[in-house]
Amino acid sequence: METTKARREAAILFIAVFVLGVVFGGVGDRLWNQHVSGEPMTVVTVTHPTNDQLIDNFCQAVRLTPAQHKQLAGIMDDTEAKWRALYAPLNGQKEEIRQEGRARIRAILTPEQIPRFDAYMKRVDEQRKAAKAAASANTGH
Repeated sequence: METTKARREAAILFIAVFVLGVVFGGVGDRLWNQHVSGEPMTVVTVTHPTNDQLIDNFCQAVRLTPAQHKQLAGIMDDTEAKWRALYAPLNGQKEEIRQEGRARIRAILTPEQIPRFDAYMKRVDEQRKAAKAAASANTGH
């Protein structure tokens, strides 16, 4: 009876070690591909509804009159302008922090890695610009 129990425990331990090996192997492979071999990371972009879509959805949900719709659009535009004015001074600081971080990363890289890092960051910057342009086009600003 103890032999059966010991075999069962050994089988469970074997399966647990196998499953952990698969999990850690998958995670390790993913990390290796993203960070060491230079495989580009997939950047997930989240699309937000435009102001016009938000206003239209709100108008339908609350059943606003055309006059209220117009007033709501003005309120939304005014509020957005205030938010942009509030955060505008931080844009320069954000860029300084970004460049400082990149310089620190560049300092730990080998001479062979620096061109790959620069190319990678160029792709990231282009994606950021495209996302910002798309967001601006969606909001009409």
